[in-house]
Amino acid sequence: MVSGLTLKDKVRNETIRSNLKVAPIDEKIREGRLRWFGHVRRRPIDIPVRKCEDIDIRTKRRGRGRPRLTWERVIRKDLELLDISKDLVEERGEWRRSIHVADVL
Repeated sequence: MVSGLTLKDKVRNETIRSNLKVAPIDEKIREGRLRWFGHVRRRPIDIPVRKCEDIDIRTKRRGRGRPRLTWERVIRKDLELLDISKDLVEERGEWRRSIHVADVL
């Protein structure tokens, strides 16, 4: 292992990541999600992946409990967290700079 620790050492992942000075995993996942979102949004509107945005899935009766988290809501939350808008997607370089998370802190 890079840090010289094993599972027997019982050291928390957060501690290992902070010692190795790598970016938190949730931030890297958010970066990947927004990178894919940008890729899809830059595609022409008649491509099948863009047609999926307009599908209405509310024909089925909802079950009990909290509604499932949708892709649209997750993306909206990510954009609010980073304080950027969907319109920035068209500026590819600026979009990449705004969603990028450094691998090493």
